[in-house]
Amino acid sequence: MSEHAAPEPPEAVRLAEYDGAGLQEILGSGDDPFGVAHTGLSWLPKEIHFGVRRPDGRLAAHAGLLPLPLTVGGVDLTAVGVGGVAVAPDIRGRGLARTVVGAAVAHARTLGPRYALLFCRPPLVALYRRLGWRELLEDVHVEQPGGRVVVMPLRTMWLPLHEGARWPEGPVRLRSLPM
Repeated sequence: MSEHAAPEPPEAVRLAEYDGAGLQEILGSGDDPFGVAHTGLSWLPKEIHFGVRRPDGRLAAHAGLLPLPLTVGGVDLTAVGVGGVAVAPDIRGRGLARTVVGAAVAHARTLGPRYALLFCRPPLVALYRRLGWRELLEDVHVEQPGGRVVVMPLRTMWLPLHEGARWPEGPVRLRSLPM
């Protein structure tokens, strides 16, 4: 490596556990760490977690996975939801989102579903596009407590997990809370 080459980002690893303390390690304390409180939505916790640690062992980045039941065009299917993506503000721009999301997607490819799905704020669409994600232009209806079904106010993006996977046509309904 030359004297001026950027260092390689650290490797992402599967985390045995991840909770509010891990999120606080990455983003600090705050009432709205992901900037989505204005949506008023309730969210599901992720079940599988990947992280990147700083040299001192503290978490620097995270991405989580959760299988999601969907109905698209009247057909029931499962996608792998990707969520809880976070990179510490002081080290953004160093490839950590690519590293941690890449590790999560690599694992998602082993789970069986043909698609990964995520929800993001509009300013993050370009980042996910660079990572290979595609924007879903159809409204996505999601469940909320009390039996309510609402249109997802955030951008929905999808990624094929298997060669040749194409998003099916038709109305999209997440048969659970979003992840």
